[in-house]
Formats: sequence, structure tokens, C-alpha cells
Amino acid sequence: METSSWIADRAGEVPTHRRSISMTVYDTPTTFELDGRLIDERPWAEGTENVTTLHTMQLRLEVQRTGLVITRAEARMLDFPHAECPGIAPAFAGLVGLSVAQGFTKEVQARFGRAKGCAHLEFLTRALAPVVIQAIPSAALRREAPETAGRNVLDGTTWLGDTCHLWAAGGIGAQKLAIGWRPGGRYPAPPLAELRAAAEEPSGA
Repeated sequence: METSSWIADRAGEVPTHRRSISMTVYDTPTTFELDGRLIDERPWAEGTENVTTLHTMQLRLEVQRTGLVITRAEARMLDFPHAECPGIAPAFAGLVGLSVAQGFTKEVQARFGRAKGCAHLEFLTRALAPVVIQAIPSAALRREAPETAGRNVLDGTTWLGDTCHLWAAGGIGAQKLAIGWRPGGRYPAPPLAELRAAAEEPSGA
């Protein structure tokens, strides 16, 4: 992929600010276990008396495979600007009982948005939900033959509905499924027109 020139021109410069987010998922037969981290750094401050790392936030979640409901949640602050900041971390145990598939973002904002929580942990929390969705087919494909995993991943695919333009109701994703495409195999998946043409070819052709 070609890099736009204005980014390439800045490749040797020291950034003013850097936010890094990492999200790791492990799975068991019954759960997904997530470890999310958010780090805010001031690279220009390296070697000076100024603060270099402003935020290091960690959020751990346990999500049941069935229903995609959070059963454990723990937030930690490792680097923070005020001594009082970590006092809000225990509140994020209130994520327990929420489904990451249905109305999650709205519920997180209602419970932890703005003055009710921590902007950085709340942001990290909202970002973790799509990672669980990505882990579902990944876990299936890791343990099963592609054709079996593809069928199993699609059991109860209501969690895919309206998650993006591709999975809009009646959209491209639904049409691909209808003509026999299944997750797995090569990516990017072939265009809908190509899959449709292949499905319409006489058998043995």
C-alpha cells in the first residue's frame, strides 16, 4: 500500500504525541479472555525532565462464548497524571453482565462516559468489543477444519448484523452467505459478483 507523501515526509521527525493501543485475546472452551492496553507517550520528552509516559491503562475482560456476556472485568492504571486517577478503576467491574454484542457501546458510554468514569479507560473498553467479534472466527479456524469452522462460526450470527456496511441487513455479507460463501479460506474474500457467477456455473463445467 502506498504511503501518502505528507506522512512519509515526517518519517524522521520526533512526534508530539503517540497513543498506542494493543489488544490480545486468549480463549478457553467456554470463554474469551482479553487484555487491552492504552499508552499515551510524549516522545519529544525523552531525555528531558518532562513526563514521557502520561497514561498506561490496562483492562482485562472475561467474556462467555455463549451470549458474549462479560463475566469478569478488571481495570488498572499503571501511569497516570493525578494521584486520584486510579480511584475510578474499580468502577469498571460494573462491566460484568453486559453483552459485547448488543448495545455495548451505548451502555458503556451511559455508565462510564464523561464525568462518570475515565475517558481513556472508557475509550479502551469500547474498542475491545469488536476484538471479541474478530476472535470468534479466529478461534474456530484455529481448532477446526475450515469448512466445519465456517459453518460453526455462522451459528447465531446476529452479532454480525449492522456491525459495518458489509453486514448491513440484506447487504453484501448476507448475500454472500446466501449463495454458499463461508468465513475462512483466502482473504480478501472474492467479490459478490464473482461468487454469484461461480454459483451459477453448471456443475462439472
